Amino acid sequence: MSIHIGATPGDIAETVLLPGDPLRAQFIAEKFLTGAKCFNTVRNMLGYTGTTARGNKVSVLGAGMGMPMLSIYVHELINEYAAKRLIRVGSCGALQPDVKLHDVILASAASSDSALNLRRFKGMSFAPTADFQLLSQTYAAAGKLNIPVRVGNVLSTDLFYQEDEPDEWKFWAKYGVLAVEMETAELYTVASRKRVQALSVLTVSDSLVTHQNLTAAEREKSFTDMIKLVLEVV
Repeated sequence: MSIHIGATPGDIAETVLLPGDPLRAQFIAEKFLTGAKCFNTVRNMLGYTGTTARGNKVSVLGAGMGMPMLSIYVHELINEYAAKRLIRVGSCGALQPDVKLHDVILASAASSDSALNLRRFKGMSFAPTADFQLLSQTYAAAGKLNIPVRVGNVLSTDLFYQEDEPDEWKFWAKYGVLAVEMETAELYTVASRKRVQALSVLTVSDSLVTHQNLTAAEREKSFTDMIKLVLEVV
C-alpha cells in the first residue's frame, strides 16, 4: 500500500488507464471490463482491475486534474506497483477550427506553460513525447476500428481559467498545437525518467475556437470511442 493508493502488490495490472475523473474510471470498469474489482477508494480516487474481452488484465485509476496530482499517482504506480504502460484517457479543449467535439487525439508530444520541467532541468528545455510503440499501435488500431484520430502536439497547462490572458491559447494555435489539457507533459516526463511506456489518448470535450462544450455527464460517459480504441491496444 502506498500513500495515495490503497492497493496491495498484485492488485494493479502492468497496464493502467488514467482518466482524470474517478467516476469515469468507475464507468470504464463497469462497462468495459469483466470481473472488475475496486482496489482504491483513498480520497475517493477510484481504481479498478479487471480483464478485457480478450482476457488481458488491465487497471483503471482516476488521476485527478493537473500535473502535480497526476505525477503523484504515476510515481506510485511505477515505484510501488510496477506499472509498465500508462495510458491517459482524458478530455481536452480544441485549439484548431477543424478539431471538433468528440474527436479523438493521440498526443505525440506535449508542450507546456508549467514550471515543473524548468525546475527539473535547471532552466533547460525537455521535449516530453509519447512512447512510439504505443502511439503507432494505437494509430493502427484506430484504422482497424474505423475511428478517426488526429495525431500531434498538445498543450499541458497549469491554468484552466486564463483570466489575465484569455486569448493566450491563440499563440499556441499558431504553432499547430491541436488541443489543451492539463496532464500529458508530466505523464510523458515521468515515464521517460522511469523507462516505462506512456501515451495520452484524448477526446475533445470543448472548443476554445467555437466555445462549444460537452456537459459533465457527457464527459463522464460518452467517450466510448476512446476507450474502445485503448482497450483494443492493451
